Amino acid sequence: MGIGVVLAVTGTAVAQTKQFGTDQVGQTTANGQVISSDQYIAPYGSRTVINDGKIMSSSVSPDGTHLAAAVTDGDAALVIMDLGTGQVKQRVGTNAADDLRISNSSVGQEGPTYSPDGSQLWLGQTDGYTKFTVNADGTLSAPKTVSIPADGSKHALVGAAVFSADGSTVYSAVNGQNRVVAIDAATGTIKQSWAVGNAPRGMAMVGNRLYVSNEGGRPAKAGDTTINSYGTQVPADPDTGATTTGTVSVIDVADPSATVGSIGVGLHPTAVYAKNGVVFVTNTADNNVSVIDTRKNKVVQTIATQPWPEASVGYEPDAVTLTDDGHLLVTLGRANAVAVYRYKSAQEPASYVGLLPTDYFPSEITTVGKKVVVSNTRGIDALRPTNSAGHGTHDTTSSLTQFTLPYDSVIRSQTAKVFKQNGWTGGSVTVAKGKGNKKAVPVPTRLGDASTIKHVFLIVKENRTYDQVFGDMPQGNGDPSLTQFGENVTPNQHALAEQFGLYDNTYDIGTNSAEGHNWLMQADDPEYTESSAGEYQRSYDTENDALGHQKSGFIWSGAQAAGKSVKDYGEFQSIESKPAGATWQNLYCDTKNMQATGQKTAYPIETGSAIPSLNKVSVPGFPLFDTSVPDIYKEQIWEQDFEKNGPANLNMFWLSNDHTGGPANAAAQVADNDLAVGRMVDKISHSKYWKDSAIFVVEDDSQAGLDHVDGHRAPIQIISPWAQRGTVDSRYYSQITMIRTIEQILGIQPMNQKDSAATPMATAFTKKPNYTPFTTLPNRTSLTLGLSTQPTCGPDTPAPQDAKAAPAPTSAKVPADKQALADKWDTWKSKQHLTGPNAIADYANPAQMDHFTWYQTHNWKTPYPGENKIYTPNDVPGAYIPSAENDG
Repeated sequence: MGIGVVLAVTGTAVAQTKQFGTDQVGQTTANGQVISSDQYIAPYGSRTVINDGKIMSSSVSPDGTHLAAAVTDGDAALVIMDLGTGQVKQRVGTNAADDLRISNSSVGQEGPTYSPDGSQLWLGQTDGYTKFTVNADGTLSAPKTVSIPADGSKHALVGAAVFSADGSTVYSAVNGQNRVVAIDAATGTIKQSWAVGNAPRGMAMVGNRLYVSNEGGRPAKAGDTTINSYGTQVPADPDTGATTTGTVSVIDVADPSATVGSIGVGLHPTAVYAKNGVVFVTNTADNNVSVIDTRKNKVVQTIATQPWPEASVGYEPDAVTLTDDGHLLVTLGRANAVAVYRYKSAQEPASYVGLLPTDYFPSEITTVGKKVVVSNTRGIDALRPTNSAGHGTHDTTSSLTQFTLPYDSVIRSQTAKVFKQNGWTGGSVTVAKGKGNKKAVPVPTRLGDASTIKHVFLIVKENRTYDQVFGDMPQGNGDPSLTQFGENVTPNQHALAEQFGLYDNTYDIGTNSAEGHNWLMQADDPEYTESSAGEYQRSYDTENDALGHQKSGFIWSGAQAAGKSVKDYGEFQSIESKPAGATWQNLYCDTKNMQATGQKTAYPIETGSAIPSLNKVSVPGFPLFDTSVPDIYKEQIWEQDFEKNGPANLNMFWLSNDHTGGPANAAAQVADNDLAVGRMVDKISHSKYWKDSAIFVVEDDSQAGLDHVDGHRAPIQIISPWAQRGTVDSRYYSQITMIRTIEQILGIQPMNQKDSAATPMATAFTKKPNYTPFTTLPNRTSLTLGLSTQPTCGPDTPAPQDAKAAPAPTSAKVPADKQALADKWDTWKSKQHLTGPNAIADYANPAQMDHFTWYQTHNWKTPYPGENKIYTPNDVPGAYIPSAENDG
């Protein structure tokens, strides 16, 4: 029988995210360094910052002198750290500057793994391993590929690896194929294979038995509701599509004929750790740790990892270890903390001691003697020095923090610090009793109290920083030298900022779209997506993958639970089919016809979602990400539905063409996006619904450019009769605070500890409405600029540009001396899956995509900020960094 250990802390009533005031990301304050996820960080112990990208997994050498860390989103795939000096000793990767070259820079969720004698290191990659010889000084040499073949379309996608005691065999969890294999360590030959549960990941050896965590739980049975995950139908919730089972497979490696056993644990089991005849399993989605007695092969204790009584989920335990003196240590990835427990035996309930603060997203923990070593995936946020002109989201760091476990009294005192850094305070989420207050305000204090706002419109765009769009607005904290899409490209966004307020200290959280859309729809980027960033082969955007869905649901399912109506226009959907002839040019002409005549589209597009609850509220015919579909076309599809059926309480949109990369010039695509948003706001603000509406405009992430404050700083807009007008708001806000604001307005229960702790943006609203509507400004940049073939209805003729604003491109003609270089970029672009039926957001290498966009918007005459020449695609600094979907 499992024993729940409930965690609670008293006397920690501290401010929530309003405690940031006007602090900026990267700034160091008395509470610690501000990061983009509504948190401070100030770790306990010593810190070593690693400027080679995010640590996805790490292992300490058997002699305790070195740490091998698999990294991504930086300039290596593997780094070797000297734990004595805390310095990087060797970098291994595909970059010419790396100390040791390998052919593949992908890294899996778990590992790397040392052999028992420390002579070998195996790095998990997409279809097997790279095996290294470990030199006497701890560095690596002699890389050799050990392949595990793909099974049809299913790559191996290895999870954890464990050596046999004698080092002759490597046991590998093959995450992508739902099996475990035994590999001859000398020859690389696969000797045996066992079928296990869905998406095996963590692994530990106890005697002759392997204990393997299955992220997706048990295989589906007849009658189960299932959702796809990498070609496997896994048991899933019929509403949210989240997994509903978690298991640990047990394999007796000494008996080839033995049946693989199964032990039920919590949801999304990840790390597996064995010591003293006990196996500990972190159940990341259930926020607890299962304790398995290996003599009985059953769970005898369940340890809760929920430090804050206000929210039961969202802490994401992801690694565990047991010290020799009986302290159980569990990393809480999304809380930036290590939870500490007193542990005596499997039969005696563990007792909670408290929390120790870490850096950003701790994901591995181990002990070396009396020293505790923690690997932090995101380190100190995106502060890696790569460009003197500004910061980008891919300037990711990681870190090691090391400490000797302090006395329990010190741990308890550090707990209050963790609470403050996370904004955890009592009464953060209060619910109105009965019918609640009768007097409506824009953002109620309690869930269920009346709001003056009945209709929320959430418009999600793609990838821009604040400086790229608003850096030219002198009233805000901008850098005009980084502005690519200023007033003559985005006249409506600028006019909206003038009329409804400019927000110059608001942050997106994710590095890319896979993370960004999750932050908006789930108020979190679940651990599955965080841990998959080293290869993103199993899934990228997790809309159609059950492993990427939190059990508490999404913002739309929360709205439905609160009795609110929902309409979705493309956001978080994953299924699309376009008819023949639906080219950008034809859809552009079709848009003009729909607008002039009110006729329906001549090119109906079929869309949908793998998530049942989203599919039920998705409006048919609204396209997904595809830069060959104009955003003004999407606006017309919405407008026809709006005129006929009116809005829902929650209306969600994906207007993605400011991503750029389509048939038209980058400035033309951003202008198209700007015009579509302007027309939507115009339509809403001139309708009968305007009096009780609020429009939130946000980027999914800000990865596609530089910002002089921080790469996560992004443009947002809050548009409503109830919004503050004509102001510059420099308070710290984030995507999480925006989502919490929408929840508060519509009475939606927060989804996890992140949005529960967030402070609603009540300061962005006023109790005295101003019903003045917004009127669309015509585009000043031609929407057809740069097309190789003009539409049959003729090229777009823009309005005159404002002479007082920075000029925007009026021609896509490439200077003669740059034509050969531009041709190389066109060849590169043709391979990036930016348009058409197989369009993939973020397929392109991020550094290359940012440079291409800059060159286009500056007529191939101006080098990228911080550089002194215009590069070919392969010469771009950072071009070796693999993109989300493409390692090529």
